[in-house]
Amino acid sequence: MEASVQAETPEPVLEVADLRTVFRSRGSKVYAVNGVSFQLRRGELLGVVGESGSGKSVTMMSLMKLLPTPPAEIVSGRVRLGRRDLLSLAPKEMRKIRGGEVGFIFQDPMTSLNPVFTVGYQLMEPLRKHLGLSRGEARKRATELLSLVGIPSPQDRMNDYPHQFSGGMRQRVMIAIALACDPKVLIADEPTTALDVTIQAQILELVKSLRQKIGMSIIWITHDLGVVAGLADRVMVMYGGLVVEYASVDDLFAEPRHPYTRALLQTLPRPDDAGRHRLKSVGGQPPHLLAFPTSCPFAPRCPHAFDRCRRERPPLMPVGDGHEAACWWDFAAQGPRDDV
Repeated sequence: MEASVQAETPEPVLEVADLRTVFRSRGSKVYAVNGVSFQLRRGELLGVVGESGSGKSVTMMSLMKLLPTPPAEIVSGRVRLGRRDLLSLAPKEMRKIRGGEVGFIFQDPMTSLNPVFTVGYQLMEPLRKHLGLSRGEARKRATELLSLVGIPSPQDRMNDYPHQFSGGMRQRVMIAIALACDPKVLIADEPTTALDVTIQAQILELVKSLRQKIGMSIIWITHDLGVVAGLADRVMVMYGGLVVEYASVDDLFAEPRHPYTRALLQTLPRPDDAGRHRLKSVGGQPPHLLAFPTSCPFAPRCPHAFDRCRRERPPLMPVGDGHEAACWWDFAAQGPRDDV
């Protein structure tokens, strides 16, 4: 799949370069995003994984300028959607992008949906605002969207309020709202975390089905590598506000080249284990990010760390075809890299 997507769509639909975001508070700074770069191709699903606090959500909210300023400040970077740099757009122009060309699904649908408006109203609002549809046209399209995401009796459910839907159905409504204006890019921020495993599976199957029908580009933020394995084309692993590994999903699972990625994979239960071994955890604590990282942020937790790791931060370096890792340790040679 990786090769075919790349051959058909050499130009990315979204391109992020050297994105950096800090939070200022009481004379101190938190360096939340520290030079993130990636590309998203047309029709591709990019999985973004990492522990809580690794910078996944802040990165995506930064590129959509959704963070409150202050305390957040985007100090550098470029975010290109087509020919436009989103970071240079005025607030009015960004409002046209959000919900129009870029859809966003948040983690908790109950807090994302307005409890005092019907689901139909909340679906119709972006259609009228971004596409200029009449009330009748918007209602027809909103009903079609509810049907598309698998909500039964969509015409009747248009008049219901969010509290009248189950958690899984509310998340389906959020997906319908995000898809309302046929966005080029859909950003899903851990959309199944608050749901039980059965509903999670239904939402994941829904996303797979919608990708086949619509063919949009998706960024899927999650801490669950198991979800990524069955959903993504490529994976971006984040740690300490940095991208530490970037690869196709097959390469990442077959041959992870960063110690943090390997540690995350070891936390996954194996279907052939049958409970014979205890699950492993990633030892140590995540970095505090109170200073800009000048060394490898994973070094204090890494079993392969040596002097260079504590002195110098490794950049993303090629370790295979379309595979990059930010690590001074060469897993192929089982020793420190000697080519950089």
